[in-house]
Amino acid sequence: MKAIVRVENLFKQYRLGAKGPAYGTLRESIVNAVRAPFRRLSGSNGTGNRETIWALEDVSFEVAPGEVVGIIGRNGAGKSTLFKTIARITEPTKGKVELYGRLASLLEVGTGFHPELTGRENIYLNGAILGMRKAEIDRKFDEITAFAELEKFLDTPVKHYSSGMYMRLAFAVASHLEPEILLVDEVLAVGDAAFQKKCLGKMGAVASEGRTVLFVSHNMAAIRSLCPRSIWLDNGQIAATGKTEQVVLDYLEQATRAVLDRVWEDPETAPGNEAVRLRAARIRGLGANGREAITVESQIEIEFDFWSFQTDAALGLTLHLYTAEGIYVFAAGSGQKSRPRGLNRETVKIPGRFLNEGTYVITIQFVQDASSLYLHPEVLVFEVLDTVREENWFGKWAGIVRPKLEWIAETVVEAESDH
Repeated sequence: MKAIVRVENLFKQYRLGAKGPAYGTLRESIVNAVRAPFRRLSGSNGTGNRETIWALEDVSFEVAPGEVVGIIGRNGAGKSTLFKTIARITEPTKGKVELYGRLASLLEVGTGFHPELTGRENIYLNGAILGMRKAEIDRKFDEITAFAELEKFLDTPVKHYSSGMYMRLAFAVASHLEPEILLVDEVLAVGDAAFQKKCLGKMGAVASEGRTVLFVSHNMAAIRSLCPRSIWLDNGQIAATGKTEQVVLDYLEQATRAVLDRVWEDPETAPGNEAVRLRAARIRGLGANGREAITVESQIEIEFDFWSFQTDAALGLTLHLYTAEGIYVFAAGSGQKSRPRGLNRETVKIPGRFLNEGTYVITIQFVQDASSLYLHPEVLVFEVLDTVREENWFGKWAGIVRPKLEWIAETVVEAESDH
């Protein structure tokens, strides 16, 4: 069977510190176009001797029509760069991508919609870009707006949408306009639990209709349920490819090595965006030498330092905890508080005798106006050891949590003696 997506010997190089294209005015675009030849003639390209990195190195694979393929890997592994190259948003440095069908992509917030146009206008614009006639879009229009649950805001420019509203509409458009190939990059990072479940259901329906789906996610449970085959990217290269269950197991074995302390010194390159960036994430209270093991009895202190670039912004943090297998344990939010512009700190505690033994992965999410502002998956990884054995029980205690609960024994009615 002929491939619908073919990636051959793909390389992508970036120059550190170089800024990508930004949304600007027509006047700015014309001025930049006029100045460009003069910059080249003078040898001033604004790049200097900046260091370069390879975001992708010799990546090759094929996807057959109707396949659903998961793309997994740590932050910075090259997943989003790969998707942007497949979607023709960025040009490869070397190699090529061949597509044999019309493609819709749901990448980061801001990709694919024009901020000055309304939700209604962007639906028709995206359909036109996909090569659809107006009559085709008309037939799907009500279904798209019902799915996105944004009927009241259809005639509002999308630049006024929250990130959650934006992604809801973007997913509805991308999944309903019947592309042959659908790229989805971490759509489940935005939206409430009900909408996330709705998205997964729609992706399953798209796959069952025989369309091709490439799905990037840190949610291993979603990858396992939707994708028979997966590709693991590590440092811009394919580390493994094959049946999802085995690829995920191999990835988790490497990904769940303990990461208890991470620091990013430079606020310009630290993970985040123009509103907020992480400075540090660490697990505290591990003894005087910082190496004491975490046990089922330990209270776990998790500390986050972050820069806020907004003045007195109401920001909230949400901690998402997963098992190594990708099972969602819980989410806990700080509540939105006014944060001063500058470096801030938030500390959260997980009580002792709550978690069972095992390996746990922390994802941190910044929230503003009930919408996701920035999400950093797998920011910390820690292991809980079992030092409490119940009588003669030597295996792992069943369950994800093992709280110490208070039991009260009472005799309600005492039986009469036989004597």
